[in-house]
This record gives sequence, C-alpha cells and structure tokens, in this order.
Amino acid sequence: MSNWSPKVAAVPLQSLDSNNRTVRAPHSDANERELLERIARAKDQAAFRTLYGNYYQRLSRLLARMSVRREDIEEVINDTFWVVWTKASEFRGASQLSTWIIGIAYRRALNALRRAKLRPVADEAFDEDSISVESTDEEENNQQWLSQGLERLPVEQRMALELTYTLGHSCEEVAAILDCPVNTVKTRLFRARETLKQVLPQLAGMVGDKQ
Repeated sequence: MSNWSPKVAAVPLQSLDSNNRTVRAPHSDANERELLERIARAKDQAAFRTLYGNYYQRLSRLLARMSVRREDIEEVINDTFWVVWTKASEFRGASQLSTWIIGIAYRRALNALRRAKLRPVADEAFDEDSISVESTDEEENNQQWLSQGLERLPVEQRMALELTYTLGHSCEEVAAILDCPVNTVKTRLFRARETLKQVLPQLAGMVGDKQ
C-alpha cells in the first residue's frame, strides 16, 4: 500500500495496492473523459481509482525520466491526482485529458526538482515495469546505455522524447504539456536525437568493455 499524502488521504483510496495499480481499464480519451465527468458530477471514487490506475505507471516512468527523486515521485503523483479530484469540473475539453493530467504532473515535478535543487534520483534502478519479464544480457545492456544516454540530455529534451516516442503524444500535445511553442518541441526533439546519435555508440562501447 502506498503512503498517501494528507491531502489524498482525504479521498478513501487506501484500498489501492500494488496489484491494483497494474490493472488498467481501457483508457481511450472518451473513456477517460467519462471517468472525469463522474468525478466532477458525483465525486465517484470508483471512477477516480480507475483513472488513477490508468496513469500511475505512466507518471512514475515520466517522473523518473525527469530525475525526480524516488522518494518524491509518490508525492508528485498524489499532488497531481488531488488536483484531478478537486478540479475535475474545471476541465474544459480543449485538449485530450491525458494532456491535462500529464501537464499537471509536469508542473508539480518541476516544483519538486526546485525543492531538491535538481538532485538526481538514487543510483538504484527505478522499477518502471508493471510486470517483471525475463530479459537477455543484450537487452539489459541496451537498456543500460539508453538510460545513461537519456540522463545526459537536459530535462526539457528528455521530456520531449519521452512524451513523443514513449507516450505517443503529438508535438502539439507535448507543447501544451510543457507550456512552450510547437517549434520549441521540434527543436528539442532534433537536438535530443543528435546528442543521442553521438553518445549512444560511446556508451555502448563502454558497456561492452565491462563484459
């Protein structure tokens, strides 16, 4: 069971456990808007639990990529969903619901980074997978040097990559989440790709030398 912040503890969601978090309902935008409407209209706790479950792993991964400390990730997610719970009726539908929720999480994460003075996460690997799977040594090496390559990027470029290629947002949606022009997102993506082209072969060689 997670350690809820006092704010989120006001919403009786303590029944969520680690298994609940990995079970996701279909989360098309239409389905998620319906869940939000139920929260806004009747403070529907079942709808809230479902929406929370849909986003927990996505936000955990995103925050880890932002170098939010492990001990702060849960708090940022709790703060994000406190906003969702209290301001559900204020969502006007101008964007996809995922854009709104991830944008809230991004801004809360920036605040956490400022409080921590941009300290990176602990060296211990963050478990981003909802299900443990067996992987080969080669896959583990690839993941290792890819993660190291991403860590060398500025946070803004890392987020542009993660939101675009991992979470599947368009450049317009990423711009809304990061609160910047679309051309800025495209520039960040270009620079991130160029940097990775340079550093990934080097990092792959470094990993190979350790074998």
